[in-house]
Amino acid sequence: MQDLQYIEIETASNPTAAVIWLHGLGASGHDFEPVVPELGLPDDAAVRFIFPHAPNLPVTINGGMVMPAWYDIKAMDIDRVVDTGQLRQSADAVARLVDQEIERGIPSENIIIAGFSQGGAVAYELALTYPKRLAGLIALSTYFATAKTVEPNTVNAGIPINIYHGTFDPVVQESLGVQSVETLKSMGFDPSYQTYPMEHSVCLEEVVDIGRFIRRHAL
Repeated sequence: MQDLQYIEIETASNPTAAVIWLHGLGASGHDFEPVVPELGLPDDAAVRFIFPHAPNLPVTINGGMVMPAWYDIKAMDIDRVVDTGQLRQSADAVARLVDQEIERGIPSENIIIAGFSQGGAVAYELALTYPKRLAGLIALSTYFATAKTVEPNTVNAGIPINIYHGTFDPVVQESLGVQSVETLKSMGFDPSYQTYPMEHSVCLEEVVDIGRFIRRHAL
């Protein structure tokens, strides 16, 4: 996969932390751009936000229509039949963005990976397998698509993980969020789980909670 195009926002000069945030199916990096001012970060926090754009791929469940997608979804059953090869390719492409931030002077321990829906599935794969310690993983309204095939790197065995889900989500049912928590615990991780009375979206209360997570683990 080619290098990803992305939007970059810095909250102050000379960033000391970074958040790489992946959008959902059919969206773009612009989706979460407006969230940055709502996170409630300290005025002196210097954080670089990277919002990558997914490549354009044909998506089977949408009649083969070409759209921004991190991987193909072949069936919408409870286990989400997905193209795991494409998912891993996307995770590798995002890993290159992590490498880039490290090369730009941000320690890996100050880099958070976040992802919404399809982007969250990629975030799981990337954050758990990345070969350097990361600051944390934020999984939003998503599912653990590669739970049966992922090969976690022990360097991130204790990575902070926060999972957020809407209790009325008709797209990615909350049961999939709960399932992710149970799977991660069985693998030795200690995820936190928070729900909100919303559908397949984000809400202000959730954004404020994400801001707290960033402050706690990356600043």
